[in-house]
Amino acid sequence: MQLPEAKSKFIEAWGKLGSEWGINRTMAQVHALLMVSPEALTTEEIMEELKISRGNANMTLRDLISWGLVEKQHKAGERKEYFFADKDTWNIARQVAKERRKRELDPIIKILDELSKVEGDKKDEAFKTFNKSVNDINKLAKNVDKTLETMLKAEENWFWGSIFKMFK
Repeated sequence: MQLPEAKSKFIEAWGKLGSEWGINRTMAQVHALLMVSPEALTTEEIMEELKISRGNANMTLRDLISWGLVEKQHKAGERKEYFFADKDTWNIARQVAKERRKRELDPIIKILDELSKVEGDKKDEAFKTFNKSVNDINKLAKNVDKTLETMLKAEENWFWGSIFKMFK
């Protein structure tokens, strides 16, 4: 397999993987393209490479920037904007975890905290079942949150070493 075919296959696979994680397929494909590109790319280069519209490219790049996965760069003497993605997979994983935590886990923990304070008759089976379920899920969500916090602060070698120790 030659580089152009391999690059295309990687971009397609990353797009599919991204959509499995709840990220827009085009967003993942643009990110993949920028990860495997040695130089920053313009919107036009991204559009041409991935055969997407200007509107789709602009919206996708804006989303990638808001996720902290892509940076906008300017080159001296040029009006065009260039876009660059971090190539360090550990940094990428931490940034995705950070954003998913902020967008998904934090709001559910807030709701579960509210729901864990619901009042009711402690002898009522419906109340006991509800209360136990909410508290158990809240405990799990907070443990996941602590694990993510550890990951976000950790160096890659330490984190994986710690994970592998648990399975020994």
